[in-house]
Amino acid sequence: MQQHTTVIDKAAMALSGGLMLLGVVVLGIVEILAGKPYSAAPLTNDAGEIIATPMIDPTLRTGLVLAGILVLALYGLYKLVVPMENEATTAQQEITAD
Repeated sequence: MQQHTTVIDKAAMALSGGLMLLGVVVLGIVEILAGKPYSAAPLTNDAGEIIATPMIDPTLRTGLVLAGILVLALYGLYKLVVPMENEATTAQQEITAD
């Protein structure tokens, strides 16, 4: 069975993959290049004062990954609703009997 990718298939794959890669890989590399702290939580001293925070807010990174997952979920719902084209049924023609 051949599977044909449509424009919607390609757009959903590109958008969801791009959002997740941006949230995990690209912003992770930015965090590494920015230097310590590498943790998602701000670093505090013994008095409880914040002494260092991450460069990119962890909620932004999480939001990008969740947006990518949401795009995949919407694409999955779309594939459930839209009927599949069957080549055998589209090639048939109605013939009247004698």
